Amino acid sequence: LADIATRYPIDNLVNNVGLTANANIEAITPEHYTAVMEANVAATIAATQAVLPSMRARKRGRIVNIASRAMLGRAGRSVYSAAKAGIVGLTRTLALELAADGITVNCVSPGPIATDNFLALNPRVGNEPSALEKAVPMQRLGTPREVAVAIAYFVSDDAAFTTGQVLHVCG
Repeated sequence: LADIATRYPIDNLVNNVGLTANANIEAITPEHYTAVMEANVAATIAATQAVLPSMRARKRGRIVNIASRAMLGRAGRSVYSAAKAGIVGLTRTLALELAADGITVNCVSPGPIATDNFLALNPRVGNEPSALEKAVPMQRLGTPREVAVAIAYFVSDDAAFTTGQVLHVCG
C-alpha cells in the first residue's frame, strides 16, 4: 500500500478488516489476543500510515474505519470488543491529529450484516430468524449496501466538515 501511495494519489481509505475468535475471558490466550489486535488495530494503523503522505501532499483525504456494534460488549468476544472499541478511540484521535491537513477520519459501526461469512457462522434453522436477528430492534439483518451507503457519505465532499464521528448501522 505504501508503494502504491507513492505512485498514485490516494483520496480515500476504508479500513475494513475484522477478525474475531470467540472465547470467554478464561480461554483467551496471548496468541488469540495478538492475532485479533494485529488484524483489527495494527492493520488499521499501518494502512493509515501508508496513505498519509499522499493525502497530506494534496491537503485532502477521507479515512473511514470500520468498527462493530460488538464494541459495546458481547459475551465471548472480549478481545474483539476491545479491538473494535480501540478503533473508535483511534478514529477520534486521528480526526484531531489530521484535521489541519484537510483529512477527515470517521467510523462506521455495523451491527449484524447479512454477508456470506456472517451467514455461514450464524446459520438459520429453517425460515425462523436467529436469536441474533430477533435481538435487533428492526428484527432483521442489515445489508452490505446499507453499510456501503454510510461509508459513501463519509468519503464524499458532503462530509468535508464531519470528522471524528461514529455512525452505528445496526438496526
